[in-house]
Amino acid sequence: MRIIAGRWRGRRLTPLSGRDVRPTSDRVRESWMSAMGGRFDGLDVIDLFAGSGALGLECLSRGARHCTFVEAATSSIRVIEANVRLLGAEDLVSIVRADALAWARGRKGQPRADVAVADPPYGKGLAATLISQFHADPFASELWVEHRFDETLPDLPGLRSRRYGDTALTSLFAPESET
Repeated sequence: MRIIAGRWRGRRLTPLSGRDVRPTSDRVRESWMSAMGGRFDGLDVIDLFAGSGALGLECLSRGARHCTFVEAATSSIRVIEANVRLLGAEDLVSIVRADALAWARGRKGQPRADVAVADPPYGKGLAATLISQFHADPFASELWVEHRFDETLPDLPGLRSRRYGDTALTSLFAPESET
């Protein structure tokens, strides 16, 4: 697993280990970043269900100002911390040990981040739950979620999905009047 583009291009990251781990492939991550516009200059990013932190670190490498990593598993937090140290990005991040859905619900009344990315575990309905939660109370200006292509998602206006093999990337934008 490596950073695809930007200031840390080609740098290898420490991956998560375990049989339930399903890291986003470099190809899907590159497609994801391209779909989002490719550059994140000055943006505040949230990486939910952060795992190894690869998505948020890719955003930072491409110019994001700050990334908040939200992850519940202690072992994943350790990997995120190691990857942040490896890149010397300590001043650019916040790491929160919390359930991603509960943390996002708790943001009510706080300023929105610019972008939120999420790669929740497959097969648990978490992508659909997160999308519904975001629709009801956006915590970022835009949300991008990776999930299995066949996961049933809520039927919401503005929901857009792109398929890459058995993976899909779905995006939803917050209403502009509420930013």
